[in-house]
Amino acid sequence: MTPHADASPFASLFPIIALFTWLAVPTYAAWARGRLYATFTGVLLSFALPAALILHARLRVLLPVDWVSLLDLVFAYSMAASGIQFAHLVNARLRSSAFRWLISVPGQTFLGAGLLAGPWLLLLLPFRLLFGALGWEGVLGAWTLLESVPLFVSVASILTSVAARSETVRFQLANEGPSKMQRMPVERHRNGEPAPLPERPLRIVQITDTHLGPWQSVARLRRRIESLVSRDPDLVVLTGDYLTMESMGSPGCLHEALAPLGPIADRCVAIFGNHDHEAPDHVRDALDKLGIRLLMNEEACFETEAGWVQVVGSDFIRNGHRDHLGELLTKYPRREEHLRLLLLHDPIGFHALPENNVDLVLSGHTHGGQVGLVSLGIDWTALSMSKWPDQGLFARGLSRLYVHRGTGFYGFPLRIGVPAEHSVLEITQASFA
Repeated sequence: MTPHADASPFASLFPIIALFTWLAVPTYAAWARGRLYATFTGVLLSFALPAALILHARLRVLLPVDWVSLLDLVFAYSMAASGIQFAHLVNARLRSSAFRWLISVPGQTFLGAGLLAGPWLLLLLPFRLLFGALGWEGVLGAWTLLESVPLFVSVASILTSVAARSETVRFQLANEGPSKMQRMPVERHRNGEPAPLPERPLRIVQITDTHLGPWQSVARLRRRIESLVSRDPDLVVLTGDYLTMESMGSPGCLHEALAPLGPIADRCVAIFGNHDHEAPDHVRDALDKLGIRLLMNEEACFETEAGWVQVVGSDFIRNGHRDHLGELLTKYPRREEHLRLLLLHDPIGFHALPENNVDLVLSGHTHGGQVGLVSLGIDWTALSMSKWPDQGLFARGLSRLYVHRGTGFYGFPLRIGVPAEHSVLEITQASFA
């Protein structure tokens, strides 16, 4: 028995709630919503709970007696919030601000911490076993703090997950480029408006991966769009994934959030992302009411102060990018004296583009990699070693790809070191005018 085993009247509360949640939530989900959602909840809880239980037990031994009851209550409350959040998604809809902050945010933060802690504990396990075999009990206390890093990181990431800094992002299109895709530098100005450029740039606002839901309320997204519209962009492009399970169950919410685009709808164009095919009528209805044109494998042309722009919008597909994009770009060939812009939700398709066929591709989908070191000014994310371009500017031949970090997120329940993006793109090219 550990020194703190009976130091708190709440010692068993967290393990009991964890076991109940692990058994009851998937069972309820299977009965009320179906096997797919039940499997989803069961898998996530099975990955997150073991690490949370281990860290709870180890921290109880490490902390002073006076702190143990508080620790037990924090873990119990967070576990209960996570279970309530999963249960609420059985009949998903947008909830009040109080529900989001009291249930959704702590519940998903706890889940994210557990998901991160599992691999982290496995990585550190050989050292713990070695210290135990050597009898280095004093080291094990400090080691527990190191093992608990995912808990602290997840709590700290709440701010990263809800905040977005205003940026001006500048880059230039070129008349030459690398034969293989590589990352390119951009200018990011985050302290007010930068000095004007010598030549008039094309100013584009990209809105992508808004994912209205627990971390992105209608009011917050509306304020962010109002801020971007106030910067007088030449074009606003919406590149997909506007909803989550909660917002799909709340008709009219997307129209309300995108309402600031109504007065400049003639400068706006949109495409579908993968999640938009789960609620296509909801998205179409919002765009139609605002007068925003939805491009489903179509083109639109715009005359701007920086010159003519041809926008080709690709619908989302999972496979066959080479054939799909080849046919689409053949159907809508390059127009003379137009900048040729492709809207492509998933940037993986950039690999399959016909060489030098497009000046610029604008994508989202990756949430900037979602877990990484971007907040520290380092372009490394969980996707850096994958085939997906994660965030920022890339080049292959004469074509450029800009991957927006997105406004919201969906899936993994936190942004960790990869903040949301709230930017105006200023794009120049010597031959464009």
